[in-house]
Amino acid sequence: MKTIKNIGLVIFLIGLGIFAALPLLGTYKINPSTLDEIVTKKRIKSEIFIEGLQKSIVGKEFQGMQSLSPLVGSAIENANTQHVKNKEYKKKIYTSASEMAALIGKKSGTGFMTNNKGLMWFLTFGFGIIGALMFIVPNVVLLGKKGIKNDGIYHENSTNKGWIAWLVFIFLVGFYLILYFKSEYAVNWTYLVDPISESLSGNPAGHWFVYGFMYCTVMTVMAVRMYIKYRHNVYQMIRTTSVLFFQIVFAFLIPEIMVRLQMPYYDFKNVFPLDYDFFFQWNLNSLLDSGGIGLFILVWGIVLTLVIVPVMVYFFGKRWYCSWVCGCGGLAETLGDPYRQHSSKSLFSWKIERWLIHGVLVFAVVMTGMTLYSFFAETGTVLGLKTQSIQNTYSLAIGSVFAGVIGTGFYPIFGNRVWCRFGCPLAAYLGFVQRFKSRFRITTNGGQCISCGNCSTYCEQGIDVRAYAQKGENIVRSSCVGCGICSAVCPRGVLKLENGPEQGRINPTEVLLGNDVDLMELVNKK
Repeated sequence: MKTIKNIGLVIFLIGLGIFAALPLLGTYKINPSTLDEIVTKKRIKSEIFIEGLQKSIVGKEFQGMQSLSPLVGSAIENANTQHVKNKEYKKKIYTSASEMAALIGKKSGTGFMTNNKGLMWFLTFGFGIIGALMFIVPNVVLLGKKGIKNDGIYHENSTNKGWIAWLVFIFLVGFYLILYFKSEYAVNWTYLVDPISESLSGNPAGHWFVYGFMYCTVMTVMAVRMYIKYRHNVYQMIRTTSVLFFQIVFAFLIPEIMVRLQMPYYDFKNVFPLDYDFFFQWNLNSLLDSGGIGLFILVWGIVLTLVIVPVMVYFFGKRWYCSWVCGCGGLAETLGDPYRQHSSKSLFSWKIERWLIHGVLVFAVVMTGMTLYSFFAETGTVLGLKTQSIQNTYSLAIGSVFAGVIGTGFYPIFGNRVWCRFGCPLAAYLGFVQRFKSRFRITTNGGQCISCGNCSTYCEQGIDVRAYAQKGENIVRSSCVGCGICSAVCPRGVLKLENGPEQGRINPTEVLLGNDVDLMELVNKK
């Protein structure tokens, strides 16, 4: 079995290596017709930009995006500088250099990559899937009896912030940096999934389609690992299946099919304020211009946020969304499961968590208020502040850097729920309801607790579960996502996830000490 695992690891690393090398490979040859098509599509009016590209890239062949992208960026910069000097603002190029280079590269790719998309898919995604499954599936035999122990979890390089974890960290951060800020280097990745994209939406793949497909693939493969590791726990089996279903069907397939049917691209499970641009002017205009389906989406988004979410949290806690539906939570629970023990349990981390996550929520609400005022008042400023600038700041700092680069890239170092714990505005909103008006709690039986520490070790939200269990107190925390792993790893059955009456849910001691304070940590500190 170990031989099969080692062979699988080698196959996986080969596929990963080829995938990681693709951004720097490929051949691009730009024809005059390609440039004309892009100029027409983007409605470019800058003669300076067009002439600059005709001189620098048209009729030439480039090896790798690293030789093409700088020339496109230089042409945009030179054109915009001249147009500003001449006060020809309508001729400025507002498309970013990265987006323009990606568009040109996508249209001008040639050679082995574009002629062998199926083969390249197999050598990357195919090898990755086969190798990962060969490494994971034998664990059914090697793990032996059902059940979880944390023995040795901090003694392996892949789970103790060793060199393997740091390599994963570097790859994930690099992937998200390309995805958000250097999309032209993802062009070769888009060729891999062009046939899949065209079969669903009828369009060639863009870098966000690559992300969506890769997201679903990684979740599916790592879900197999979850099924094996937690096969003794029915709750975990069902919960893993649920997040897979909602990610693959609602977040990936349905939106792509809607595009083919000439409908707006929309993920029906995405909730404001996690879906922070739902009320942006471009989205509102798009929905209002889409007829009945657009109006339905608009009403659905509002009702989902203001009615369905709080009602569901009241009856089931925030776990109904964070652990059963949300794509961010789904990736954290599958790809991020090997790193859940890295979530800090310190009081200092809890203080940072409280300020950060609620700060992001306030930022999102204020930004949305400004956006709606600007939309209805038909103005671009509120109290002297440009609404677009506030939106751009949030999109960059929160939507890209925090949620993407840090939120997922930092799994191997800071645990698998960095975004959910410290940044997600929806988690903060759900947490308010769960803490003060919900039937959900985790009950404990202190008489059975042997203080093994499994529960606290595996808590991805940084809650010192053992401190509650030792005293037999209910765990009622706004940060708890109800993943149930603490219960799954408890060898004595001390912890149970329950939805009961509100009365008796919070004991008087917790109320006096305040919201969400870990009682044991405060006592120890004193």
